[in-house]
Amino acid sequence: MKWKLYLAVACLTGLLGLNGCVPLLVGGAAVGAGSGTFLYVNGELLVEYNVSFDRLKNACEIVVAEMGGREVIPDWRIGDGSISALIKGESVKIRLEYKTRETTLLAIRVGYFGNKSSSQLIKDNISEYLLNNQ
Repeated sequence: MKWKLYLAVACLTGLLGLNGCVPLLVGGAAVGAGSGTFLYVNGELLVEYNVSFDRLKNACEIVVAEMGGREVIPDWRIGDGSISALIKGESVKIRLEYKTRETTLLAIRVGYFGNKSSSQLIKDNISEYLLNNQ
């Protein structure tokens, strides 16, 4: 009977040691739900949009320009890429990753450590642009 208690404590301790990974696992499920769901992990806002890579790429470029992005550095390749810019004095990096023909992963990091509210603002502007320009 005592060994069951020790086993339960050991399992619980092991699970608590993995708590840094749990949001990633939960996030994988949450991000897959669509463009209405997002996840903020390690300073980066992650959103999976149900739009093509090219359409989301164009939306990101336009939103960066509309938000007054300076020192814009696009780095596009087939299936992935990024835009780096300065927006209102903060460094911004927007990454895209092709998932399927109509699904693209968007990752936004503002600043070195991340800024959740600024990342959310950029995401909201991209979502609004996509909604208004179907």
